[in-house]
Amino acid sequence: MTVLDTRALNRATLARQLLLARSDVPARDAVAHLCGLQAQEPQEPFAGLWSRLRGFKSADMDDLLTGRQVVRTHLMRRTVHLVTAEDVLAWRARHDAMLRQRVLTTYRRELAGIDPEEVAAAGRAVMADGRPRSMAELVQALADRWPAPPRRVLGELLVAALIPMAQLPPRGLWRTTAGVRNVPVSLWLGREIAPPETADSDLTGQALVRRYLAAYGPAATADLRAWCGLTGLPAAVKALREDLITFRDERGRELLDLPDAPRPDPDTPVPVRFLPAFDNAILGYHDRSRIIDDAHRGLSVAGERVVLVDGRVSATWSVRDNLLVISPLRAFSAADRSAVTEEGQALAMFLTDGDNDRVRINPVADPTQ
Repeated sequence: MTVLDTRALNRATLARQLLLARSDVPARDAVAHLCGLQAQEPQEPFAGLWSRLRGFKSADMDDLLTGRQVVRTHLMRRTVHLVTAEDVLAWRARHDAMLRQRVLTTYRRELAGIDPEEVAAAGRAVMADGRPRSMAELVQALADRWPAPPRRVLGELLVAALIPMAQLPPRGLWRTTAGVRNVPVSLWLGREIAPPETADSDLTGQALVRRYLAAYGPAATADLRAWCGLTGLPAAVKALREDLITFRDERGRELLDLPDAPRPDPDTPVPVRFLPAFDNAILGYHDRSRIIDDAHRGLSVAGERVVLVDGRVSATWSVRDNLLVISPLRAFSAADRSAVTEEGQALAMFLTDGDNDRVRINPVADPTQ
């Protein structure tokens, strides 16, 4: 079985993630291809798409949100994702059990003795009028029936697990600060969520596997689990086995992939890319060594924005007083420094709507690293 080293996996990931070369596809198609964008920080998807799409404009995403073509909702890993309307309708039922279990496990003591089905039915009845509500407003309407659990806990159970909710604009619009207002997905989109499939069929699971490999492969089943949070996909993988090809990584793990998916030469040159906080190009794997060193793995879950140099996490970035500040994790060559500065200036112009291209590269904390 062919072994793919870390560099080969890196180039494959960058190609699938639209980071090897900017794509000309529309923003909606990019969101679909990437299986959604992590979006608990509302402004981060804009930088993620800017780094992936040629000529991306913030208005492109605003139009998709207000036009109900993409939706902010809890989905993979019980985190807020920006996904297409079609995908949330097709995928949500497949994620229901995982979403419930994660909330019920996290708050086992606080929710002891509560019947989730009763809470869900009461919540749906309140939300049936289609009026957008904050989580606090929804909980307030049910407080007389369930006074014991902390309101935040009951709210998370309702909004992040029991009732498929869309977070409405202006939440998530460009350079806009707005609280979360929820409406059931089916009311917001005017279409019902696809019902759960029968026990002997998991076509949705098979579609998830294919879509994941198209955007993240080659990957192990542990990577697939880490991305979506679902544990019940072995049957889907088994059903697809004959349609997939397999490799090994340097640790000996089996990697699955689609036969015709891109796997560029490991020596393919890679441009500098700036990634937003919690980007799935990193979080979409259990083994993230293809793109980030183990010593820096904590950055991927701490909300740090990162810079890819030669395809690997080599710096963090932030914005302070309209200045884009880059903090290297290792010493840059002169060519790397020039490329990082140029890409940083372009990002600064995007983030400030063309007002300035100010960039500062800090000294590396430890030049020997």
